[in-house]
Formats: sequence, C-alpha cells, structure tokens
Amino acid sequence: MRSCKIFFLGCLALLCGMTAIAQTTMTDQQIIAFIQKEKAKNTPQVQILTQLMERGVTVDRVRKIRANYEKLQNKELQGAVSVGGVNSRLRTNNSQISDNNQNKSNANTNQNFKNLKKEKVDESELTEYQVAQLRKRQQRELGKELDFLLPDSLNYDEDWNWEAKPKKKVFGRDIFNNKDLTFEPEMNIATPADYRLGPGDAVYIDVWGASQKQYTATITPEGEVYIEDFGPIYVSGLSVEQANTKVRNQLGQRFGGSNIKLTVGQTKTITVNVMGEVNNPGTYTLSAFSTVFHALYMAGGTNDIGTMRAIKVYRNNREISTIDLYDYILNGNLRGNVRLASNDVITVGPYECLVNVTGKVKRPMFYEMKPTESVATLLKYAGGFTGDAYAENVSLIRKSGGSISVYTLNEFERGTFHLMDADSINVDSVLNRYKNMVELRGAVMRPGKYQMDGSISTIRQLIEAAGGVTEDAITTRGLVYRIKEDRSRFVERFNTSALLTHQEPDQALRNEDIIFIPSRKEANEELTLNIIGEVRYPGTYEFAANSKIEDLILQAGGLTDKASVAKVDVARRYRDRKALTSGEQVAEFFSFSIKNGYVIDASDDFTLQPFDEVFVRTSPGYIEQQHVRISGEVTFEGTYAITKKKYRLSDLVKAAGMTTEQAYLQGARLVREQTVNEQQRQAELLRVVSMNDSTDLRKINARDTKSVGINLDMAMANPGSDRWDIILRDGDHLFIPQLDNTISINGEVMYPNTVAYKPGASLSYYIDQCGGYGPRPKKSRIFAVHKNGTVSRVKSAKDIQPGSEIVVPAKPKRTGLNAAQWISLSATITTLAAVLVSAFRK
Repeated sequence: MRSCKIFFLGCLALLCGMTAIAQTTMTDQQIIAFIQKEKAKNTPQVQILTQLMERGVTVDRVRKIRANYEKLQNKELQGAVSVGGVNSRLRTNNSQISDNNQNKSNANTNQNFKNLKKEKVDESELTEYQVAQLRKRQQRELGKELDFLLPDSLNYDEDWNWEAKPKKKVFGRDIFNNKDLTFEPEMNIATPADYRLGPGDAVYIDVWGASQKQYTATITPEGEVYIEDFGPIYVSGLSVEQANTKVRNQLGQRFGGSNIKLTVGQTKTITVNVMGEVNNPGTYTLSAFSTVFHALYMAGGTNDIGTMRAIKVYRNNREISTIDLYDYILNGNLRGNVRLASNDVITVGPYECLVNVTGKVKRPMFYEMKPTESVATLLKYAGGFTGDAYAENVSLIRKSGGSISVYTLNEFERGTFHLMDADSINVDSVLNRYKNMVELRGAVMRPGKYQMDGSISTIRQLIEAAGGVTEDAITTRGLVYRIKEDRSRFVERFNTSALLTHQEPDQALRNEDIIFIPSRKEANEELTLNIIGEVRYPGTYEFAANSKIEDLILQAGGLTDKASVAKVDVARRYRDRKALTSGEQVAEFFSFSIKNGYVIDASDDFTLQPFDEVFVRTSPGYIEQQHVRISGEVTFEGTYAITKKKYRLSDLVKAAGMTTEQAYLQGARLVREQTVNEQQRQAELLRVVSMNDSTDLRKINARDTKSVGINLDMAMANPGSDRWDIILRDGDHLFIPQLDNTISINGEVMYPNTVAYKPGASLSYYIDQCGGYGPRPKKSRIFAVHKNGTVSRVKSAKDIQPGSEIVVPAKPKRTGLNAAQWISLSATITTLAAVLVSAFRK
C-alpha cells in the first residue's frame, strides 16, 4: 500500500510539475516534496500548514493538486487502463453535489464570517482579531484539502463563528457530521424488485445456451436500449422483471432455444432537493439507490435549529415519509428512510421543543422532544438514572409566562407531565447519609460498617457479629457516639465485659451509631528497642518483655567482623513520673563485655526495658586492608598493601623491587584520592571564594583526586625522614617516569613552545625560544610546574628542571572610566574643592 502511494505521488509530481501557480515560486512537485520532508521529521501539522501559507500556497492551488491526485488514483487520466483485464460489473457510488451548491456556506454562520469566506478579502478593512480569525479559517480549509497527504490534519468545527461560543451538545445532531459515518448506499446488492429503469441506467443482456452473446447498453434519454444488429427496445419505467419479459419476447425469435437475461449495471443518478434547516441546503445529484439519510449526510446534517424528529420527504408535491432520527438512533428503526427518486424534496423545519437534562443521568445533554412526549420519555432518552441518582423526585424549571416556575415531579407525575421548549430538568444525587448503618471501631476482630436492622439491633449483637473483642481490648469501658436531631454528636458509655457476659442490660442501636472499644496497645505508646553499631541489621525492633542484650544482638543478625567484644553499652531513658522538678540526671548508662560467643558479662537479672538503646562498638584493633599503587620505572608495577601505619614512599619503592636504570626520580609524582570530608571542604571553599570575583576560580577545583608534590630522590636518600619521605595512605598512586629532557613555556609569550632542556640555561634563554615576552607579561611572578607536582618561582637556572613547564602570567587588563564614572568623579572633586575653599576662608 505504501509503495503504491509513493508511486501515485511520484506520478502526480511529474504531472503537476509544469503547472506552477503565480502566487508562489514553489512548483507542485516542490509542495509535495516539502510536505513529505516535514512529515518525515515529525513536524507538527499546524506548523506545516503555517509554513505553506507563508510560502503563498493557496487553497485553490492545493485543490488542483488534489484533483490530479484523485484522477491518477481513479485512472481517469489519459491512457489509464484497467489492470484487471476484464470489465467489472460492480457498481460505484456516483453521488455528487451539484455545482450550484459547491460554495454554499453554513446558513447559520453570522454575516462577518460569511464575508471572510470570500476568496479575496481586503485585510486593511479588518481588525487585528478578524485578521487572526481569517488566518485560522484559511489554515482550516488548507488542512481539509490536504487530508490526502496529511490524514490527521486539524479538524476545526464547521460551525465556528466570531463569538466562539460553546455549542449546545444536542443528542443526535452530529450524526451526519461524523467523519466515521458516511451513510453511503450499498451499491452492489441484488437490484430491488421495485426498481424502475430509466435514462442513464447501464444494462447487460446475456444470451447463453444454443447461442452465446453479450450486449452492454445504456438507456437513452428517450428510454430505449439499443441492441446491436437488432434495434432499440423501450424499457424506461419498467421494473427489472418487466424489462426481462419484454427483452425475452423481442429477442426470443432470433435466439431460439437460448436463455436471455437482463441485469442492471451502473445505475442512473437522481436529483434531490434538501431544503430548510440543514447546514448546506441545495440540490444534490445522488445515486439511484440513495436514501434520505444519504441526502442528509451530503447536506451536512441539520443546523442548530433544525429538527431531528419530523424530517419530511415530498414526491410529486405529496408527503410520502416522515423520519424521526431518535427512533433510528435509539432503536435502530429505519422506518421512513425511503429510497429516493428524482426530484424528491426533503424538508427540515425548526425544532419545536429543546430540553436540557443535567445531573445524575447516564447521558446528560440537550434533547429535542415532541410536544406530546413526557418527562419519563426524556429520562429514557437520557439513558435512565445513574446508580447514585435520587430517583424519587426530579426538578423541572420552566421559563414561560414572563417568569420562572419550578416543578418537583415524582415517579407517577413524570409519565403525564408534558414538556415545553427551554425546559430544564435536573436529577439530584442521593444524600451522603446512611439509613441503616452502625460502625464498629477499635479492639474488635472485624471492625467496619454493619447493617443495623435485621439480625443486628443491639451493641452485644454487633460485637458478636464482628467476632468479639481482641485480646488487648480494654473491657471495662466502651463508648457509643450518637447523633442528635441537630446532627451534633454526644457520647454514652458502657461496660464491655459486663455487657457481653449479660451482667449489664444490652443497649439498642440507633442509625449512624459509632461504637468504640479501646485497646491497651493503642492507649500506650508503641514500645521499641534500638540497636546501633556493629551488627548486621542495626535499627529499631519491637520490645518484648524479659529481653536480654544478647537476644537483641541475635535478632539484629549478630555481630559484624569489626565488632568489639570488650565494650557493649546500653543507654536507658530516665523517667520519674512522680517528680515535681527536673533533676540533673537525664539518662542511665551501662557497659558490658561479651564472652563465650554472645554471652554478655552481666548479672543474670539485667533485662532490657522499653526504649533502651544498645551500642555495639567498633574494635580499635580492627583495621581493613589498605592499598597503594606504583607504576612506571620500577621492577614490579602494581598494587601493594600498606603493612604498617607509617608506610612511606621508600617502603613502596623497596616493595616494588626498586627503580630501573631509566627512572627519573626527580620527576616522580604522587596522586592522592581525596576523602569525602576533603571534597566537602574544597566545595565549601569554592562557594566562599565565588562570592568575591577578584579570585580566579580556575585555581580552585573540587575534584576526587589531588596532586602531592614530592621529592622521591631525597626520600630514597633519606628513608624515614618526615621532611622528604612522605607517609602514604589508602588509594595513593606513585608514578615514576623516564627522563623528560624538554621544557614547556606557556602564558604571556609571543609563541608558546616546547624546547629541549639545556643544563644551566637561564630563564631568558627559554623565553627567547618563544619569541620573547607577550604584550602584558608579569615578569616578577613567573613560576615553574615540575614533573613531581611541586611548583616554584623561577629566580635562577637551578629553578628549571627537565620536564618542567614555565608559566608566564599576564597582567590584568586596565579598563578606563566610562562617562558616568567620569561625571561622578568630577562631581566628587568639585564638592571636595568647594569644601576646602570654604574651610580656608574661615
């Protein structure tokens, strides 16, 4: 299907390529290509239409492209042939709107909108709002014509008008505006027995048996079919059966002993007038099989005041049918939907009664009613009541006689109360109240709402129906919350245990009573224990009486590998409910040790109390393995474990088998991973410094690692020295490079460069290798970054080492004063001068 469409579009582009329109420089081929390109990019269709309008593409232009496209699809272009190789006898729908009705506008649209529907409008005479609405209309029409390329184009409301008032949702009115409903007549069915032949009908006459012959003819305007080598036969006005009899009688003499049969092919067209309150009244050319529904669909359906309950059909000035669309929509009854004949007239008058239904019905909207129909019929049209509707009474508001009247209709009155135009009916919902409910809450087996009448009418029966009270219930007192006549509540009390054991008389229930049985568990604060530290699952646990420390440790998954068995602490909440003043003590604290597994070294009578906190400490003798890494010019690169607290650079080099002959110790560097605290401190420093824009923020960067300046040659010469032999920590990486005999010069020089290292050469030698200083060098601040991560001011040749990078900083740019600053400075000087003159005069 897609390949066929691409083929059609390609042929269309070739056909239209030579028909460029003057309004735009785009050819038809370019318009199609532009639309396909934008669709491939998923460009919104509103944007595609807007861009086409900006390029001068008009509706007329698109109509011509569409016409050529449809001709190509229908093979109506010159040279198009049937690919099937045989002539099909299937009929097609030959309905079409008459030319006089092509450009008719909606009869209900206001005059301003009609004026804008002209092809050419002087926009200088329109307001800004009207121009915007004109653009919307043009975009809508362009989108409708492009639906063969943009099938999901914007679907604007045909009845849109200037005021843009929301339309009334009238039941059934949009049935002939629905794009999914076409009401096209079924063409390929057996020809009805009462079908009358007429001019324009195509007929097939088949002869078989002793002779084999086939004739194809079209009934002429004179009502005849011409048979080759025989002559004309008059068949107009005859039914198919009558025409068969006549043809057999006349051709039977020639084809003796053969069978002869006449069948109808493509049917004639008929002309039908659709008048009155429809969207597009006029004359329509329809298929001979068309019915009233098809004609109404072609006319766009009824307009805002058109009736749907009494659509009349006239033939030869005599009414032959009256259609009630509600009978078709609600009951599927096609009564009145007669097959049309030429010159039939369909009239749609204004409605007589339009009623609004709101509230708790299944289909609230406007309905057109007949004056003889009642409120009960209207509710039936609306689908009936919803489940939460108050069906006892409905309210009807009537605006007549110069005032508004309100009617409250019960079930019996609704069947006889007739409706008038503009009546409004509202169905209210049921009240949010119960009429036979009691609620049971608290310490019972099955709390909830229960039916009050029936088998449950007393408090005892209610508690027994709920499975009785729970074990933690407080049975000495229960509460009943009841409602007074003013809907306020009051409380009554009863003894639950005495009532259940028949020691106290039972109490009758009332509607909407709430019975509450208190619980010891809910009355008291939830009792918990907390364990913190080196256990597998630290956290809060439910308190259980007679719990010991080891019980809680086992419940928390046991001790971790780093737990200390020498110190387990318990913090206990201090409480004195009889105290009148606050004392100095705020908590109690106990310390214990563990022996023989999980046995706590404590007296046997020490048990945990609610809200105790148990702390399992980390053993000071527990140290996890820590590692450092070394790479570069050493015998054995890799990761090594730190074996002592003061593990130094020299220890790592020795563990790695010492350095190779190519190692450059002066260029060795150390990269250290920053801890979380160091990163946070660095980030805080960055935040503080950012408040002062005089500091170059590029010098501060909160990173995961940092470089540590070292002197590995001095560390190896002085092992254990706190000055040179740095103590390593977990995650450090030591890199020992080969000798790098180059020097890099960057910064404020004429040409930053990298040159060979020259022993004993001064700074000026390297600056000359870069073409000299730049325009703004800060010569007093020149520094060198060495391979080992250290930084030093360059004062002499010894400050430059192989592999170093010399950096020449730049002086800050001087900015002159602007006009406002000069004026302010002048005013300040003038004021100061005036003050000095005044002072000297005194």
